[in-house]
Amino acid sequence: MRRQQQSVAVLVTLCVVVVVLALGGRIQQVESHKDQPLSGIAIHETTFHLNDKAHVKASPTLLGSNGQHSEFVLVEFTSPHPSDDDWIGVFSPADFNASTCPGDNKMVSLPRLCSAPIKFQYANFSNPRYSNTGTGSLNLQLINQRSDFSFALFSGGLLNPKLVAVSNKVAFENPNAPVYPRLALGKEWDTMTVTWTSGYGLKIAEPVVEWGVKGGERKLSPAGTLTFARNTMCGAPARTVGWRDPGYIHTAFLKELWPNAKYTYRVGHRLTNDAFVWSKEYQFKSTPFPGQNSLQQVVIFGDMGKAEVDGTNEYNDFQRASLNTTKQLIKDLKKTDAVFHIGDICYANGYLSHGNHERDWPDSGSFYQGLDSGGECGVPAETMFYVPAQNRAKFWYSSDYGMFRFCVADTEHDWREGTEQYKFIEQCLASVDRKTQPWLIFLAHRVLGYSSTSFYAEEGSFGEPMGRDSLQKLWQKYKVDIAIYGHAHNYERTCPVCQSVCTSDEKTNYKGTFNGTIHIVAGGAGAGLAEFSDLQPNWSIVRDYDYGFLKLTAANYSNLLFEYKKSSDGTVHDSFKISRDYRDVLACAVDSCPATTLAS
Repeated sequence: MRRQQQSVAVLVTLCVVVVVLALGGRIQQVESHKDQPLSGIAIHETTFHLNDKAHVKASPTLLGSNGQHSEFVLVEFTSPHPSDDDWIGVFSPADFNASTCPGDNKMVSLPRLCSAPIKFQYANFSNPRYSNTGTGSLNLQLINQRSDFSFALFSGGLLNPKLVAVSNKVAFENPNAPVYPRLALGKEWDTMTVTWTSGYGLKIAEPVVEWGVKGGERKLSPAGTLTFARNTMCGAPARTVGWRDPGYIHTAFLKELWPNAKYTYRVGHRLTNDAFVWSKEYQFKSTPFPGQNSLQQVVIFGDMGKAEVDGTNEYNDFQRASLNTTKQLIKDLKKTDAVFHIGDICYANGYLSHGNHERDWPDSGSFYQGLDSGGECGVPAETMFYVPAQNRAKFWYSSDYGMFRFCVADTEHDWREGTEQYKFIEQCLASVDRKTQPWLIFLAHRVLGYSSTSFYAEEGSFGEPMGRDSLQKLWQKYKVDIAIYGHAHNYERTCPVCQSVCTSDEKTNYKGTFNGTIHIVAGGAGAGLAEFSDLQPNWSIVRDYDYGFLKLTAANYSNLLFEYKKSSDGTVHDSFKISRDYRDVLACAVDSCPATTLAS
């Protein structure tokens, strides 16, 4: 019996949080989005002060002997001149110094370091008396990233790093192994995509997926292979000290799935000698047929980021809460059918060993001209994650999941009336059959609707400037039930609202004709929280300065349950119900029906 791991489909929206946003000739500073802490290491200023009396030892030296793709390593170190500014950097590849630096990294003094560490921790983390004893140790978790590792002891702090000692090398038994499979719904309801990463190029091996109905016959499906190079990045640090070879990204399409069926799969590679290298076995449940009347549970959140379980200062505690969110999602996995991540995946800001944050860069086709993608300009996100968009450089798409229709906007491209994306949004909203897919949900990263987060309130727009100008008429015309956003790191719920006016006084149990759209901010999945304004507008009925995520449960065509759950313990902090019949969707609401005349 192969070991299996339960999976759910995850869809992402490409997005970026603005650090510097040009609006109407003014620059908006968004305080809640912190700098990537690795950018605080002046690695290019490193000088070499190797000391024979300083030592760093890492053990074990061989990882993954039993097929694991992550393991803890004990790093022990001594220094003859200890200081509280000393720190340990984790480097991969292990040989991290070079006589020349590739790319456009303009460094002048030799020898030099050309890449930032993948994470770091202060030497006194586990021994407060390190500055007196000169000895310390750290338990650090490593994941298989297709290369070996070494650990370096630095003095001089982060701004004036002095390399004192370097450890032995540590490596995974198979650094090329197929790892980290990620599911996403396909363009058709009966298709599931599987994407994974490996070190196997097409000249070495063919990527394949072995899959089938659980307990039934299995088949092999081929996968396509993509990668990207340093010169496809738009700027520093993604193109310089943040660059790391991404390996090969493979995507397979599992088609003609039975609705709501359990499937097992494993990803792998057929080598040139016809031998196979396989991952462990996973399983998923396929999507229901569009309009199928069955229990359907969908989780939605944004701005999660990632934190390290070993406590390293990869993100300077900015995203520690992401661990709590992840823990709660895993705990509730058996009661979750699909997950939508609505952007700001992990705030890499150009340090590619960590992911992507994600799109904005000047003169790169982005609607905003900010710098916070760190030079990635969308390339890693568009390559590493599949979404059912017609063009992966334009992350807008629709997704049918049983009784739900999700229309997902890409807020890093122009959404205003007359644009290509606006036409897509209207087509997505207009084409759904509300008899069998009554629950119409609009998703986007930036708040195109309503938010009283302080940076939006200070702008005076209480949402993305120009966001509602074009879209409000579509939400009303097509009777969108709920619009959900990230970007603001908190939770907020509006009343059913149109043109900033509540269309209902009800707060928890909505029945019959809706008359407006409920707007939700769900950007508190893990990254540092954003303050609300002192003023709470009339349309804002629930605000929570805390971490959490959403869950939508469709019981049938007439009943939908909305829940906002705390990341700390999974308790429901806010909820409401919608109960209605198809005739209530047909009924005229504010600005939702065409004008009539006596003749009609």
